[in-house]
Amino acid sequence: MSHHAFFSALAMALTLVGFYPYLRGILSGSTRPHVFSWGIWASTTLVVFFAQIEAGGGIGAWPIGASGVLTTLIAVLAWRRRGDMSITRADWVFLVLALSSLPLWYLTDDATWAVVVLTVVDLLGFGPTFRKVRAAPYSESCGFYGLFALRNAAVVLALEQHSLATVLFPAAIGVACVALVLLIAWGRSRGAASA
Repeated sequence: MSHHAFFSALAMALTLVGFYPYLRGILSGSTRPHVFSWGIWASTTLVVFFAQIEAGGGIGAWPIGASGVLTTLIAVLAWRRRGDMSITRADWVFLVLALSSLPLWYLTDDATWAVVVLTVVDLLGFGPTFRKVRAAPYSESCGFYGLFALRNAAVVLALEQHSLATVLFPAAIGVACVALVLLIAWGRSRGAASA
């Protein structure tokens, strides 16, 4: 087995392990995902997957494709189970930015521009979570984001071609996940110190 195949399989396993509790929470009714956010993330992740394939990411892009499929499943479940349906003006801006990546990719005939736009959209999506975790560090799971940081590192190692179009998305999202884990840990330690 090549190292690309090994790291791709590892990233796929981490993807499945990471999403399983979230999906189980939706099905049990304890988790109510925001339908619009997950719809945007599904579209961005799937477009990045296709851009990575076009840019030669090969087997290393497959975990991103799997994430796109699972994220789409979560968006559909959020819609069917009437998850969080509150939609803000910022949600519409994110949707327009995500959708703008497709004509940009078509007009430039360069997958890199689509990946850059989609990475920025996904990173902006972390903003509300960072703000929430700063105020309530126990409201998010360190393990979930730590797992996805590891998964994205495995994706980068699994890629068959390393270019801005293939590496930017998993690397940037992995760094954001690490930053979120550190913020959660810092907030929890600050709370424990003041107790």
